[in-house]
Amino acid sequence: MTDVPETHPRYLSLRTRDDIVAGVEKGITSPQGLIAHGRGEAYDYLLGEETGPWADRAIQAAAAALLIADRPVISVNGNAAALAPAGLVALSEATGAPLEVNIFHVSSDRELAIAEHLHVFGATEVLLPNSDGPTLDHIDSNRRFVNPEGILKSDWVFVPMEDGDRCEALRKMGKDVITVDLNPLSRTAHTATITIVDNLVRALPRLVESVRGLEEYRNACRREQALRAYAHAETLSEAEAAIRGIEGEGVG
Repeated sequence: MTDVPETHPRYLSLRTRDDIVAGVEKGITSPQGLIAHGRGEAYDYLLGEETGPWADRAIQAAAAALLIADRPVISVNGNAAALAPAGLVALSEATGAPLEVNIFHVSSDRELAIAEHLHVFGATEVLLPNSDGPTLDHIDSNRRFVNPEGILKSDWVFVPMEDGDRCEALRKMGKDVITVDLNPLSRTAHTATITIVDNLVRALPRLVESVRGLEEYRNACRREQALRAYAHAETLSEAEAAIRGIEGEGVG
């Protein structure tokens, strides 16, 4: 951490920024990831750096979906691994969903570094993409390479900080996608099944807590009710309205 005092009004945001920089230094995050983080940080600033009610509702739906899913998988890129490794491991443990490394910019060294980083935070198994096996359809980037026992076989994929191309590809393949995206206008936000418009470092602990809370209800109907309560278009509209400073109404 830099010499920013804890009394600084944006201390948590600046600490998160340092985590991303540390990720680059450790070989976990790509330099391009710094730019992506800055873009998200700008939207978070407009959202007041707080978790809104639209995000809380999406988190509840995401928790229900991960518990209802037959083969859920948690996809991890460099930014997510740098920002919230402990939370990703906790979510994997709470849902039974395996962690799978998937990055945009090609680097086997970085894939291994991400996996090792997750192991340091308690992960017992981390799936790595297989460049020699089957790939995702409808996409040509490095993200098409997946583990044959992970994303390829999944029905629900949790993909924080996703890029629109793969989100579209996963949906075309009949998979449901849960994403965490601070930009409610992005292609990912609109293409995903459930979009949590929030900062990953705030959303992930809430998601883990929600999973553990819903797990107390063994009745599948309770979980299905939580999932049905989520309205995708209204959620994105409410988040966009907050960014635009419109209170009490969505935007079309």
